[in-house]
Amino acid sequence: MPRIIDLSHTITVDLVTYPGLPAPTITPFLSREDSPARYAPGTEFTMDIITMIGNTGTYLDSPFHCFAGGIDLAGLDLDSLVGLRAEVVHLPNAHERGVTASAFRGRDLAGSAVLLHTGWDRHFGTPRYGDDAPYLTQEGAQFLVDAGVSLVGIDSLNVDDKDSSGERPVHALLLGAGIHIVEHLTNLGKLPARGARFTAVAPKIANFGTFPVRAFAELDQPR
Repeated sequence: MPRIIDLSHTITVDLVTYPGLPAPTITPFLSREDSPARYAPGTEFTMDIITMIGNTGTYLDSPFHCFAGGIDLAGLDLDSLVGLRAEVVHLPNAHERGVTASAFRGRDLAGSAVLLHTGWDRHFGTPRYGDDAPYLTQEGAQFLVDAGVSLVGIDSLNVDDKDSSGERPVHALLLGAGIHIVEHLTNLGKLPARGARFTAVAPKIANFGTFPVRAFAELDQPR
């Protein structure tokens, strides 16, 4: 087992992360074929333009995502995103879609990244991914706020119930408390319940609330 586990999905031009949101497009600004006209012989580059919604692939939500006065991506403290102690909650065989507070009791959660392993990432990139996806309940979110966690991640479509008539109480609770959210994680089944450090950093963009991250975990002791 490698010491570093990649927890991010690959972004491709045809990827639909969330039903109804656009897939990214990539167009050339400078192609390798056009390089000789600008550079010395034998020197070539490719420079491309990617157009995508911030909610693409595995992404981070900052408070600005939900609140006009919230901290944007540029204002996030790196200490709250890098090397967080990971508390991984393994729930791939759960009978209920909603993750409740009972899943977190008895854990030392303060300051940690709580990562919800539901196993739903197996459907990522397919129509099934958008239907009946697991989520964190409002009661569970309040428990995590009260416990003082730093970040909540999930390997599912949304930390909220997508089928809740447009309401997003979990986003409001977590982001309102300054707790970051990372959605559409993958490979959480490769992590131990404890004994890993989680990192997910987005570009430093002002007045922007959500953007893809390269999320990964470092195992304290290789298994």
